[in-house]
Amino acid sequence: MAKAIRIRYENGVLRPLELVDLVNGKEIVVFIHKKMVRKVPDEYVGIFGEASVEELR
Repeated sequence: MAKAIRIRYENGVLRPLELVDLVNGKEIVVFIHKKMVRKVPDEYVGIFGEASVEELR
């Protein structure tokens, strides 16, 4: 079974941000893909009216 989940790296430990259905002690393989964060340039802020960052994405 393959599943993509979000994790956070803190103090040398990878912590899942959602529940993971695994047996305690089970070894798994993890592929790391860095999340790209794009910023909206100031000149585009407000041209669509009021909108959240998620709506703009």
